[in-house]
Amino acid sequence: MTTANDDFVLPPPTTPRLRIAFVHPDLGIGGAERLVVDTATGLQKCGHKVTVYTSHHDPSHCFSETKDGTLKVLVRGDFLPRNIAGKALILCAILRSIYLALTLMIFDSNKYDVLFVDQLSISIPILRFAGSKILFYCHFPDKLLAKRESWIKSLYRIPFDFLEEVTTRMADAIVVNSSFTRQVFKDSFSSIKTTPKILYPAIRTEAYNNEFSAGDFRKHLKNKTILVSINRFERKKNIALAIQAFSTLKETSGSKFDNLVLIVAGGYDKRVPENVEHLDELNALASYIGLQTATVKTLEDEAVSRAKVVFLPSFDETHRAFLLAEALCLIYTPTNEHFGIVPVEAMYARLPVVAASSGGPLESIVDGVTGYLRDPDPQAFGDAIALLLRNPALKKEIGDAGRERVEQKFTLEAYVRQLEGILEGMYFDFNWDAIFVHVLVIFALFFGLMGVSFGLSWVLGL
Repeated sequence: MTTANDDFVLPPPTTPRLRIAFVHPDLGIGGAERLVVDTATGLQKCGHKVTVYTSHHDPSHCFSETKDGTLKVLVRGDFLPRNIAGKALILCAILRSIYLALTLMIFDSNKYDVLFVDQLSISIPILRFAGSKILFYCHFPDKLLAKRESWIKSLYRIPFDFLEEVTTRMADAIVVNSSFTRQVFKDSFSSIKTTPKILYPAIRTEAYNNEFSAGDFRKHLKNKTILVSINRFERKKNIALAIQAFSTLKETSGSKFDNLVLIVAGGYDKRVPENVEHLDELNALASYIGLQTATVKTLEDEAVSRAKVVFLPSFDETHRAFLLAEALCLIYTPTNEHFGIVPVEAMYARLPVVAASSGGPLESIVDGVTGYLRDPDPQAFGDAIALLLRNPALKKEIGDAGRERVEQKFTLEAYVRQLEGILEGMYFDFNWDAIFVHVLVIFALFFGLMGVSFGLSWVLGL
C-alpha cells in the first residue's frame, strides 16, 4: 500500500473547517490504529487541521503516514510503565491515558474544536476541560474484553467497569463500528440512554491500487497456492482455527495439498507478552499437527520454501498487498469480532473471505456472494476452502462481487462524509446529559476530597 494520495477528492465541504485532535493510547499497527490513521488523513484532506496525540509511537512499528510527515504526531507519557511485573495492565493504561489527557489540557487547551477519542474513555472528564467537543469512537466495551479468571480479578475490575460507563457517558457524541457493537453497547451500558450512531470503518481504496513487484516474494513460494490469515497475534483472534482448518485439507484436497501453503501474518509487538507467547503456541500447534513451520521477517527468506505454515509477524504494507493479491482466500477466524477491517480489505482486493458467522462479518460479508460465513469449526472452514480449491473460477466470481460491495459501502469517501455530518451536528449542538454527568463527577470529587481532608484533620487532631 501507499500513503494517502491526491486521488482522494471530496466535493466542497458544508461543515466548518475544524481543528481536530485524535487521542489514541498506542499508535502501533492494528485495526484500531488503521482506523485512526485513515480517519485523520481523510479529514485532513478535507481541509481540517489534524493532530494525533498518543502515549506511544515507534517509527519502526507504525503506519507510514505517522512517520513520513503526512500526520503530525505528538507523543506524551511513554516513560510510564505499561504493566507492573506483567500485571495491572488496565491500571497502567489508565495512568498513561490520564497523563496524556492532562498534558493536552494544560498545554493545549482551546487549541481544538473537536477531540476524537477512542479505546479508553477514562480521559474524557479531563479532556472536557480542554474547551473542545468530544467524540468517542467505541470499538467495543472494554469491560467485555477483560479476563476474569478469579473472583479477585472480577472484584478488581468493578471500579474500572463503573468508570468506563460513567466517563463514556460524558462524551458529546458516541459512535460505534457496527450494528453488532451498538447492541452490545446498549446491553452493557444501561445508564447511557443515547443510542450511538453507526460509523462503519472504511478503507482508502486508492491505497490498494498501487502496483507492486510480486517476483521477489514468489521466489521461494514458486507456484504454490497461498491461503492467508491476517490478524494480530492474540488468543481472542482464534488463529488456531486457521491452522486446524488448513490441516483438514490433507483429507479433502488430496494431492493438491502438496502445493498449498498457509501464511499467518499480522500485528506483533515483542513488548506485548501475549503476542510472544501466542506465536510460540501457534508454532507448537502446527508442529503437533505435523505441519512444518517457519517464522520469518520477509517472504524473501529461503525458509519459506520448506514450510507448510509460514508465520509473518509485523509484516509491512508491501507484503500485505502481495498476500491480498496472490492468495486464494482469506481465512478470518475471530468469533464475535466487533467489525473487522481485514475482510473489507480482502474483498476490495477481489479475495474471497472465509469467516466466522458472528459479529461484524455478518454485516460486511454476504454469504455465498462475497465469501463464506461458517461456524468456527475446522471442518466447516476447511470445507469452504475446499470449494474454492475445486472450483478455481469461483475466486473471480466471488472476488468481483466483493470489490463491488466495498465500492458501494466501505470507501473512505463515504466514511468521511458521514463523519463530517456527525461532527457538524456535534459542533452546533449540546449534549446536556454529558454536561450534567460531568458536573456531578466534579461535585463528587470535590466533596470526596473535602471528606478525606476533614477525616485526616480529625485523625491527626489538626
